[in-house]
Amino acid sequence: MENKAYRGHVLTLPYPSLGHINPLLQFSKRLVSKGLKATLATTLFIYNTMQPPSSSSLQFDTISDGYDEGGFAQAESIHAYLNRMETIGSKTLADLIIKNKNTANPIDCIIYDPFLPWALEVAKKFGIFGAAFFTQTCAVNFIYHHVHHGLLKLPITSTPISIPGLPVLELEDMPSFISVPGSYPAYFEMVLNQFSNSDKADAILVNTFYELEPEAVDSMSKVCQLLAIGPTIPSFYLDKRLESDNDYGLNLFASDSSICNNWLNAKLEGSVIYLSFGSMASLSNKQMEELAFALKGSKFHFLWVVKASEEAKLPEKFVEEAGNKGLVVQWCSQLEVLSNKAIGCFLTHCGWNSTLEALSLGVPMVGLPQWTDQTMNAKYVQDVWKVGVRAKVCENGIVEREEIDFCIKEVMEGERRKDFQKNAKKWRDLAIKAISEGGSSNKNIDEFVSKFINS
Repeated sequence: MENKAYRGHVLTLPYPSLGHINPLLQFSKRLVSKGLKATLATTLFIYNTMQPPSSSSLQFDTISDGYDEGGFAQAESIHAYLNRMETIGSKTLADLIIKNKNTANPIDCIIYDPFLPWALEVAKKFGIFGAAFFTQTCAVNFIYHHVHHGLLKLPITSTPISIPGLPVLELEDMPSFISVPGSYPAYFEMVLNQFSNSDKADAILVNTFYELEPEAVDSMSKVCQLLAIGPTIPSFYLDKRLESDNDYGLNLFASDSSICNNWLNAKLEGSVIYLSFGSMASLSNKQMEELAFALKGSKFHFLWVVKASEEAKLPEKFVEEAGNKGLVVQWCSQLEVLSNKAIGCFLTHCGWNSTLEALSLGVPMVGLPQWTDQTMNAKYVQDVWKVGVRAKVCENGIVEREEIDFCIKEVMEGERRKDFQKNAKKWRDLAIKAISEGGSSNKNIDEFVSKFINS
Protein backbone atom coordinates (compact mmCIF):
# COMPACT_ATOMS: atom_id res chain seq x y z
CA MET A 1 0.00 0.00 0.00
CA GLU A 2 3.02 2.26 0.42
CA ASN A 3 3.10 3.23 -3.26
CA LYS A 4 -0.52 4.35 -3.30
CA ALA A 5 -1.02 8.05 -3.98
CA TYR A 6 -2.50 9.58 -0.83
CA ARG A 7 -3.53 13.20 -0.35
CA GLY A 8 -1.43 13.28 2.82
CA HIS A 9 -0.34 11.23 5.83
CA VAL A 10 -1.83 11.84 9.27
CA LEU A 11 -0.44 10.36 12.48
CA THR A 12 -2.99 10.22 15.31
CA LEU A 13 -1.81 9.89 18.90
CA PRO A 14 -4.41 9.15 21.63
CA TYR A 15 -3.93 9.07 25.37
CA PRO A 16 -3.55 5.33 26.11
CA SER A 17 -6.98 4.48 27.53
CA LEU A 18 -9.94 2.99 25.67
CA GLY A 19 -12.15 6.06 26.05
CA HIS A 20 -9.51 8.19 24.34
CA ILE A 21 -8.29 5.67 21.77
CA ASN A 22 -11.66 4.85 20.18
CA PRO A 23 -12.70 8.41 19.22
CA LEU A 24 -9.32 9.11 17.57
CA LEU A 25 -9.35 5.70 15.91
CA GLN A 26 -12.78 6.40 14.48
CA PHE A 27 -11.79 9.88 13.32
CA SER A 28 -8.76 8.33 11.64
CA LYS A 29 -11.11 6.14 9.61
CA ARG A 30 -12.98 9.27 8.51
CA LEU A 31 -9.72 10.77 7.30
CA VAL A 32 -8.93 7.62 5.34
CA SER A 33 -12.30 8.01 3.61
CA LYS A 34 -11.13 11.50 2.55
CA GLY A 35 -8.16 10.02 0.68
CA LEU A 36 -5.55 10.36 3.43
CA LYS A 37 -3.19 7.78 4.82
CA ALA A 38 -3.81 7.56 8.56
CA THR A 39 -1.61 5.84 11.13
CA LEU A 40 -2.79 5.48 14.70
CA ALA A 41 0.10 5.26 17.15
CA THR A 42 -0.61 3.52 20.45
CA THR A 43 1.78 2.57 23.20
CA LEU A 44 3.51 -0.77 22.79
CA PHE A 45 1.62 -2.20 25.78
CA ILE A 46 -1.78 -1.14 24.39
CA TYR A 47 -0.88 -2.46 20.94
CA ASN A 48 0.10 -5.87 22.28
CA THR A 49 -2.94 -6.02 24.56
CA MET A 50 -5.59 -4.98 22.05
CA GLN A 51 -4.00 -6.42 18.90
CA PRO A 52 -5.51 -4.11 16.25
CA PRO A 53 -6.90 -5.72 13.08
CA SER A 54 -4.36 -6.36 10.32
CA SER A 55 -6.82 -6.12 7.42
CA SER A 56 -7.71 -2.47 7.76
CA SER A 57 -7.38 0.66 5.66
CA LEU A 58 -6.11 2.30 8.84
CA GLN A 59 -2.45 1.72 9.70
CA PHE A 60 -1.13 1.10 13.21
CA ASP A 61 2.26 1.81 14.77
CA THR A 62 3.68 2.19 18.25
CA ILE A 63 5.48 4.56 20.57
CA SER A 64 6.68 3.76 24.08
CA ASP A 65 5.38 5.19 27.34
CA GLY A 66 8.33 3.68 29.19
CA TYR A 67 6.14 0.92 30.62
CA ASP A 68 6.05 -1.57 27.77
CA GLU A 69 5.34 -4.62 29.92
CA GLY A 70 2.44 -3.37 32.04
CA GLY A 71 1.37 0.07 30.86
CA PHE A 72 -0.15 2.45 33.40
CA ALA A 73 -0.54 -0.32 36.01
CA GLN A 74 3.26 -0.66 36.06
CA ALA A 75 3.78 2.96 37.18
CA GLU A 76 3.96 3.92 40.85
CA SER A 77 1.75 7.00 40.34
CA ILE A 78 -0.05 9.05 37.70
CA HIS A 79 2.68 11.70 38.00
CA ALA A 80 5.38 9.10 37.42
CA TYR A 81 3.51 7.69 34.45
CA LEU A 82 2.94 11.06 32.75
CA ASN A 83 6.51 12.23 33.35
CA ARG A 84 8.05 9.05 31.98
CA MET A 85 5.64 8.99 29.06
CA GLU A 86 6.62 12.53 28.14
CA THR A 87 10.33 11.67 28.20
CA ILE A 88 10.16 8.32 26.42
CA GLY A 89 7.11 9.17 24.33
CA SER A 90 8.71 12.32 22.88
CA LYS A 91 11.78 10.37 21.79
CA THR A 92 9.86 7.43 20.28
CA LEU A 93 7.39 9.76 18.55
CA ALA A 94 10.34 11.58 16.99
CA ASP A 95 11.78 8.22 15.92
CA LEU A 96 8.46 7.36 14.28
CA ILE A 97 8.45 10.63 12.33
CA ILE A 98 12.03 10.04 11.18
CA LYS A 99 11.21 6.47 10.15
CA ASN A 100 8.51 7.80 7.81
CA LYS A 101 10.52 10.81 6.57
CA ASN A 102 12.07 9.26 3.47
CA THR A 103 9.10 7.12 2.48
CA ALA A 104 6.58 7.84 -0.27
CA ASN A 105 4.22 9.13 2.44
CA PRO A 106 6.03 11.14 5.11
CA ILE A 107 3.90 12.39 8.01
CA ASP A 108 2.19 15.70 7.17
CA CYS A 109 0.11 16.14 10.31
CA ILE A 110 0.02 14.93 13.91
CA ILE A 111 -3.37 14.86 15.62
CA TYR A 112 -2.72 14.44 19.33
CA ASP A 113 -4.78 14.08 22.47
CA PRO A 114 -4.11 17.27 24.50
CA PHE A 115 -3.64 15.06 27.57
CA LEU A 116 -0.23 14.70 25.84
CA PRO A 117 0.69 18.35 25.11
CA TRP A 118 4.34 17.39 24.50
CA ALA A 119 3.27 15.78 21.22
CA LEU A 120 2.68 19.25 19.78
CA GLU A 121 6.24 20.26 20.71
CA VAL A 122 7.55 17.24 18.80
CA ALA A 123 5.41 18.12 15.77
CA LYS A 124 6.70 21.70 15.79
CA LYS A 125 10.30 20.50 16.08
CA PHE A 126 9.86 18.73 12.74
CA GLY A 127 7.80 21.50 11.14
CA ILE A 128 4.71 19.29 11.01
CA PHE A 129 1.11 20.55 11.24
CA GLY A 130 -0.18 19.87 14.76
CA ALA A 131 -3.83 19.52 15.75
CA ALA A 132 -5.29 18.98 19.23
CA PHE A 133 -8.17 16.49 19.45
CA PHE A 134 -10.36 17.04 22.53
CA THR A 135 -12.30 13.90 23.47
CA GLN A 136 -14.74 15.60 25.88
CA THR A 137 -17.61 18.01 25.25
CA CYS A 138 -17.01 21.58 24.25
CA ALA A 139 -18.79 22.71 27.44
CA VAL A 140 -16.44 20.73 29.67
CA ASN A 141 -13.39 21.89 27.74
CA PHE A 142 -14.54 25.49 28.08
CA ILE A 143 -14.79 25.15 31.86
CA TYR A 144 -11.24 23.77 32.04
CA HIS A 145 -10.11 26.60 29.75
CA HIS A 146 -11.62 29.11 32.16
CA VAL A 147 -9.88 27.54 35.15
CA HIS A 148 -6.52 27.27 33.37
CA HIS A 149 -6.60 30.93 32.37
CA GLY A 150 -7.80 32.16 35.77
CA LEU A 151 -11.23 33.21 34.49
CA LEU A 152 -12.90 30.88 36.99
CA LYS A 153 -11.38 31.12 40.46
CA LEU A 154 -11.16 28.04 42.66
CA PRO A 155 -12.46 27.04 45.08
CA ILE A 156 -15.91 28.20 44.02
CA THR A 157 -17.52 30.02 46.95
CA SER A 158 -20.78 31.22 45.44
CA THR A 159 -23.37 29.68 43.17
CA PRO A 160 -25.00 29.52 40.71
CA ILE A 161 -22.10 29.67 38.25
CA SER A 162 -22.46 31.56 35.01
CA ILE A 163 -20.12 30.89 32.05
CA PRO A 164 -20.87 32.25 28.54
CA GLY A 165 -22.50 29.63 26.33
CA LEU A 166 -23.26 27.24 29.18
CA PRO A 167 -26.46 26.77 31.20
CA VAL A 168 -26.55 28.14 34.73
CA LEU A 169 -24.63 25.62 36.82
CA GLU A 170 -24.71 24.50 40.43
CA LEU A 171 -21.57 23.17 42.08
CA GLU A 172 -22.66 19.53 41.67
CA ASP A 173 -23.00 20.10 37.90
CA MET A 174 -19.33 20.98 37.53
CA PRO A 175 -16.62 18.42 36.71
CA SER A 176 -15.74 16.54 39.90
CA PHE A 177 -12.21 17.98 40.06
CA ILE A 178 -13.88 21.35 40.67
CA SER A 179 -16.90 20.35 42.75
CA VAL A 180 -14.74 18.19 45.07
CA PRO A 181 -11.60 20.33 45.64
CA GLY A 182 -8.40 18.36 45.97
CA SER A 183 -9.75 15.18 44.39
CA TYR A 184 -7.35 13.41 42.00
CA PRO A 185 -4.91 16.36 41.79
CA ALA A 186 -2.70 14.68 39.16
CA TYR A 187 -5.67 14.15 36.83
CA PHE A 188 -6.91 17.69 37.44
CA GLU A 189 -3.49 19.03 36.51
CA MET A 190 -3.60 16.89 33.36
CA VAL A 191 -6.97 18.23 32.17
CA LEU A 192 -5.88 21.82 32.80
CA ASN A 193 -2.56 21.24 31.02
CA GLN A 194 -4.50 20.52 27.85
CA PHE A 195 -4.42 24.28 27.41
CA SER A 196 -0.74 24.75 28.30
CA ASN A 197 0.24 25.11 24.64
CA SER A 198 -3.03 24.72 22.72
CA ASP A 199 -2.66 28.28 21.47
CA LYS A 200 0.29 27.01 19.39
CA ALA A 201 -1.77 24.26 17.73
CA ASP A 202 -2.59 24.71 14.06
CA ALA A 203 -6.09 23.37 14.62
CA ILE A 204 -8.36 22.36 17.49
CA LEU A 205 -10.81 19.53 16.97
CA VAL A 206 -13.61 18.56 19.37
CA ASN A 207 -15.55 15.29 19.48
CA THR A 208 -19.00 16.85 19.40
CA PHE A 209 -21.26 18.26 16.72
CA TYR A 210 -22.34 21.87 16.43
CA GLU A 211 -26.08 21.29 16.77
CA LEU A 212 -25.58 19.47 20.08
CA GLU A 213 -24.03 22.42 21.93
CA PRO A 214 -24.08 25.47 19.62
CA GLU A 215 -23.81 28.07 22.39
CA ALA A 216 -20.73 26.41 23.91
CA VAL A 217 -19.07 26.01 20.51
CA ASP A 218 -19.77 29.65 19.63
CA SER A 219 -18.45 30.93 22.97
CA MET A 220 -15.29 28.84 22.94
CA SER A 221 -14.68 29.72 19.28
CA LYS A 222 -14.18 33.33 20.38
CA VAL A 223 -11.06 32.35 22.36
CA CYS A 224 -9.73 29.52 20.18
CA GLN A 225 -10.81 28.56 16.69
CA LEU A 226 -12.21 25.06 16.91
CA LEU A 227 -13.89 22.57 14.62
CA ALA A 228 -16.61 20.22 15.88
CA ILE A 229 -16.05 16.96 13.98
CA GLY A 230 -18.20 14.39 15.81
CA PRO A 231 -19.83 12.19 16.58
CA THR A 232 -16.98 9.72 16.18
CA ILE A 233 -19.26 6.69 15.95
CA PRO A 234 -18.74 3.84 13.43
CA SER A 235 -20.40 4.81 10.16
CA PHE A 236 -22.75 1.82 10.11
CA TYR A 237 -24.74 3.41 12.94
CA LEU A 238 -24.89 6.88 11.36
CA ASP A 239 -24.34 7.81 7.71
CA LYS A 240 -23.30 4.36 6.44
CA ARG A 241 -20.78 5.95 4.04
CA LEU A 242 -17.74 4.03 5.31
CA GLU A 243 -17.81 0.47 4.03
CA SER A 244 -17.73 -2.31 6.68
CA ASP A 245 -17.32 0.27 9.47
CA ASN A 246 -19.49 -1.32 12.15
CA ASP A 247 -17.04 -1.46 15.06
CA TYR A 248 -14.27 0.65 16.56
CA GLY A 249 -11.78 -2.15 15.96
CA LEU A 250 -10.01 -2.19 19.32
CA ASN A 251 -11.45 -3.92 22.38
CA LEU A 252 -10.13 -3.91 25.91
CA PHE A 253 -12.20 -6.93 26.92
CA ALA A 254 -13.38 -9.97 24.98
CA SER A 255 -17.11 -10.32 24.38
CA ASP A 256 -19.52 -12.67 22.65
CA SER A 257 -22.07 -10.53 20.82
CA SER A 258 -24.34 -13.47 20.04
CA ILE A 259 -25.18 -13.99 23.73
CA CYS A 260 -26.50 -10.43 24.16
CA ASN A 261 -28.14 -10.25 20.73
CA ASN A 262 -29.99 -13.56 21.09
CA TRP A 263 -31.21 -12.59 24.54
CA LEU A 264 -32.32 -9.10 23.45
CA ASN A 265 -34.00 -10.33 20.27
CA ALA A 266 -36.37 -12.41 22.38
CA LYS A 267 -37.56 -9.32 24.30
CA LEU A 268 -40.28 -6.83 23.42
CA GLU A 269 -39.39 -3.45 21.92
CA GLY A 270 -38.34 -0.91 24.55
CA SER A 271 -38.66 -3.39 27.43
CA VAL A 272 -35.02 -3.70 28.56
CA ILE A 273 -32.84 -1.51 30.80
CA TYR A 274 -29.19 -1.57 29.75
CA LEU A 275 -26.59 -0.81 32.44
CA SER A 276 -22.90 -0.17 31.89
CA PHE A 277 -20.39 2.02 33.70
CA GLY A 278 -17.54 1.97 31.20
CA SER A 279 -14.03 0.56 31.24
CA MET A 280 -12.66 2.62 34.16
CA ALA A 281 -15.41 3.20 36.74
CA SER A 282 -15.33 1.11 39.91
CA LEU A 283 -18.50 1.19 41.99
CA SER A 284 -18.55 0.62 45.75
CA ASN A 285 -19.97 -2.59 47.17
CA LYS A 286 -22.89 -0.59 48.59
CA GLN A 287 -23.69 1.04 45.22
CA MET A 288 -23.59 -2.33 43.47
CA GLU A 289 -25.97 -3.69 46.10
CA GLU A 290 -28.41 -0.80 45.65
CA LEU A 291 -28.38 -1.25 41.87
CA ALA A 292 -28.91 -5.00 42.20
CA PHE A 293 -31.89 -4.66 44.53
CA ALA A 294 -33.44 -1.93 42.36
CA LEU A 295 -33.20 -4.20 39.33
CA LYS A 296 -34.47 -7.19 41.27
CA GLY A 297 -37.54 -5.25 42.37
CA SER A 298 -38.17 -3.73 38.94
CA LYS A 299 -40.72 -5.17 36.53
CA PHE A 300 -38.40 -4.54 33.57
CA HIS A 301 -35.83 -6.84 31.98
CA PHE A 302 -32.22 -5.75 32.33
CA LEU A 303 -28.84 -6.32 30.68
CA TRP A 304 -26.00 -5.39 33.02
CA VAL A 305 -22.33 -5.20 32.11
CA VAL A 306 -20.31 -6.10 35.21
CA LYS A 307 -16.57 -6.31 34.63
CA ALA A 308 -14.79 -9.38 36.00
CA SER A 309 -13.10 -7.14 38.58
CA GLU A 310 -16.54 -6.05 39.87
CA GLU A 311 -18.39 -9.38 39.96
CA ALA A 312 -17.52 -10.12 43.60
CA LYS A 313 -19.48 -6.98 44.59
CA LEU A 314 -22.79 -8.46 43.41
CA PRO A 315 -25.11 -9.80 46.12
CA GLU A 316 -24.88 -13.55 46.63
CA LYS A 317 -26.94 -15.57 44.11
CA PHE A 318 -28.10 -12.38 42.36
CA VAL A 319 -27.34 -13.71 38.88
CA GLU A 320 -29.02 -17.06 39.50
CA GLU A 321 -32.10 -15.46 41.01
CA ALA A 322 -32.42 -13.00 38.12
CA GLY A 323 -33.17 -15.89 35.76
CA ASN A 324 -34.40 -14.80 32.33
CA LYS A 325 -35.39 -11.40 33.70
CA GLY A 326 -31.78 -10.25 33.65
CA LEU A 327 -28.57 -10.99 31.80
CA VAL A 328 -25.23 -10.15 33.43
CA VAL A 329 -22.17 -10.13 31.15
CA GLN A 330 -18.55 -9.08 31.63
CA TRP A 331 -18.46 -7.01 28.43
CA CYS A 332 -20.45 -6.45 25.24
CA SER A 333 -20.52 -4.49 22.00
CA GLN A 334 -22.26 -1.40 23.35
CA LEU A 335 -23.17 -0.08 19.92
CA GLU A 336 -24.90 -3.34 19.01
CA VAL A 337 -26.79 -3.33 22.28
CA LEU A 338 -27.88 0.32 22.10
CA SER A 339 -29.08 -0.16 18.52
CA ASN A 340 -31.28 -3.12 19.50
CA LYS A 341 -34.98 -2.22 19.55
CA ALA A 342 -35.44 -4.04 22.86
CA ILE A 343 -33.48 -1.33 24.73
CA GLY A 344 -35.77 1.23 26.35
CA CYS A 345 -33.30 2.94 28.67
CA PHE A 346 -29.55 3.22 29.20
CA LEU A 347 -28.48 3.48 32.84
CA THR A 348 -25.04 5.01 32.43
CA HIS A 349 -22.14 6.70 34.21
CA CYS A 350 -22.39 9.41 31.51
CA GLY A 351 -18.86 9.04 30.22
CA TRP A 352 -18.74 11.10 27.05
CA ASN A 353 -18.30 8.19 24.63
CA SER A 354 -21.26 6.32 26.17
CA THR A 355 -23.39 9.47 26.23
CA LEU A 356 -22.55 10.32 22.62
CA GLU A 357 -23.33 6.77 21.53
CA ALA A 358 -26.73 6.91 23.25
CA LEU A 359 -27.51 10.30 21.70
CA SER A 360 -26.42 9.05 18.28
CA LEU A 361 -28.58 5.94 18.56
CA GLY A 362 -31.61 7.66 20.06
CA VAL A 363 -31.68 5.97 23.47
CA PRO A 364 -33.06 7.76 26.58
CA MET A 365 -30.83 7.70 29.67
CA VAL A 366 -30.68 7.53 33.44
CA GLY A 367 -27.45 9.17 34.59
CA LEU A 368 -25.40 7.91 37.55
CA PRO A 369 -22.24 9.98 37.06
CA GLN A 370 -19.17 8.98 39.05
CA TRP A 371 -16.42 11.55 38.52
CA THR A 372 -14.52 13.88 36.12
CA ASP A 373 -16.72 15.19 33.23
CA GLN A 374 -19.58 12.75 33.88
CA THR A 375 -21.47 15.08 36.24
CA MET A 376 -21.52 17.78 33.57
CA ASN A 377 -22.68 15.33 30.91
CA ALA A 378 -25.50 14.18 33.20
CA LYS A 379 -26.55 17.80 33.66
CA TYR A 380 -26.86 18.18 29.89
CA VAL A 381 -28.67 14.84 29.50
CA GLN A 382 -31.38 16.01 31.88
CA ASP A 383 -31.64 19.77 31.46
CA VAL A 384 -30.28 20.65 28.01
CA TRP A 385 -30.80 17.67 25.72
CA LYS A 386 -33.76 16.44 27.80
CA VAL A 387 -33.29 12.78 26.97
CA GLY A 388 -33.47 11.43 30.50
CA VAL A 389 -32.92 12.06 34.19
CA ARG A 390 -30.00 12.32 36.57
CA ALA A 391 -30.27 10.21 39.71
CA LYS A 392 -30.00 12.08 43.02
CA VAL A 393 -27.16 11.13 45.33
CA CYS A 394 -27.64 10.78 49.09
CA GLU A 395 -25.34 12.44 51.61
CA ASN A 396 -23.33 9.21 51.87
CA GLY A 397 -22.49 9.43 48.16
CA ILE A 398 -24.76 6.54 47.20
CA VAL A 399 -27.74 6.51 44.85
CA GLU A 400 -30.22 4.39 46.77
CA ARG A 401 -32.47 1.69 45.31
CA GLU A 402 -35.65 3.74 45.67
CA GLU A 403 -34.13 6.59 43.64
CA ILE A 404 -32.85 4.18 40.99
CA ASP A 405 -36.29 2.58 40.74
CA PHE A 406 -37.95 6.02 40.48
CA CYS A 407 -35.60 7.13 37.68
CA ILE A 408 -36.04 3.92 35.70
CA LYS A 409 -39.84 4.22 35.91
CA GLU A 410 -39.67 7.90 34.92
CA VAL A 411 -37.80 7.08 31.71
CA MET A 412 -39.48 3.76 30.88
CA GLU A 413 -43.14 4.56 31.63
CA GLY A 414 -43.45 8.02 33.22
CA GLU A 415 -45.34 11.04 31.93
CA ARG A 416 -42.21 12.36 30.23
CA ARG A 417 -41.38 9.05 28.51
CA LYS A 418 -42.64 10.18 25.10
CA ASP A 419 -40.77 13.49 25.39
CA PHE A 420 -37.54 11.64 26.18
CA GLN A 421 -38.07 9.36 23.19
CA LYS A 422 -38.95 12.28 20.90
CA ASN A 423 -35.87 14.24 21.95
CA ALA A 424 -33.63 11.16 21.66
CA LYS A 425 -34.81 10.66 18.08
CA LYS A 426 -34.20 14.36 17.35
CA TRP A 427 -30.57 14.15 18.48
CA ARG A 428 -30.04 10.93 16.53
CA ASP A 429 -31.36 12.59 13.36
CA LEU A 430 -29.13 15.62 13.92
CA ALA A 431 -26.09 13.42 14.57
CA ILE A 432 -26.63 11.59 11.29
CA LYS A 433 -27.13 14.88 9.46
CA ALA A 434 -23.97 16.42 10.96
CA ILE A 435 -21.64 13.66 9.77
CA SER A 436 -23.34 13.11 6.40
CA GLU A 437 -22.42 14.82 3.13
CA GLY A 438 -23.08 18.55 3.54
CA GLY A 439 -23.46 18.30 7.32
CA SER A 440 -21.72 20.61 9.80
CA SER A 441 -19.15 18.07 11.01
CA ASN A 442 -18.44 16.74 7.53
CA LYS A 443 -17.78 20.29 6.32
CA ASN A 444 -15.47 20.89 9.28
CA ILE A 445 -13.52 17.72 8.54
CA ASP A 446 -13.06 18.87 4.93
CA GLU A 447 -11.95 22.30 6.15
CA PHE A 448 -9.47 20.69 8.54
CA VAL A 449 -7.95 18.50 5.83
CA SER A 450 -7.55 21.48 3.51
CA LYS A 451 -5.60 23.35 6.21
CA PHE A 452 -2.58 21.05 6.15
CA ILE A 453 -2.90 19.59 2.67
CA ASN A 454 -2.50 23.09 1.23
CA SER A 455 -0.12 24.39 3.90
